[in-house]
Amino acid sequence: MKPRAPRTLSLTRAMIAARFPDWPKDDPAAHRQLTEAEVEAYLDRILLEKDEGDLWVFGYGSLMWKPEMDFAEARPALLNGWHRRFCLWQWRWRGSRHNPGLMLALDRGGACRGIAYRLAAPGVREKVQAVWKREMSGNGYRPRWVRLTTMQGPVRGIVFTANTESERYAGRIDDETVADHLATACGEAGTGAEYLLETVLKCEELGIHDRFLWRLQELVAERMV
Repeated sequence: MKPRAPRTLSLTRAMIAARFPDWPKDDPAAHRQLTEAEVEAYLDRILLEKDEGDLWVFGYGSLMWKPEMDFAEARPALLNGWHRRFCLWQWRWRGSRHNPGLMLALDRGGACRGIAYRLAAPGVREKVQAVWKREMSGNGYRPRWVRLTTMQGPVRGIVFTANTESERYAGRIDDETVADHLATACGEAGTGAEYLLETVLKCEELGIHDRFLWRLQELVAERMV
């Protein structure tokens, strides 16, 4: 089989920078954060279910291009039963209450390709702590233990799925509406368009051809012309 030729994206960093020369300041009152004590207690509970030895964490969005973990190994991995979708409202960091953004999460059904990171024991709690705080403090994700398929064999790891009981859960939104939000939302941490672009770029680098993300970057680019 011939390797797939590199594809040219419609959305570019230059396009995004021109559209968003300035980013607004953060609004801590936009939605309630979990306290540090709540986040730490949640981590303690999930690690009680951990097997002996190393810890595996699955990345499917920003964790693929900004892992912020001291990992010993990264493997391409497949997760069955879940798919990536922009289904979490973002009222801070990459959006606001006035102009909310959307973030990727895992929702039920289908399958998702991403990266399985191995955090070597001992000290896995300390190694995952920064990412855990980043993902869990906004109260949009629910961590789960899942089986991941890799070329070297199956591994058991943690994934961050959509917390369907959170006020941030947006459910199933049509692609046109998702693109409207990603093309206009911006916060202190950046833009929704940048988040989408970096995820698509990493997927292309890894040979992950996600038709949903590819179509979204085309729709967002159309709105920025």
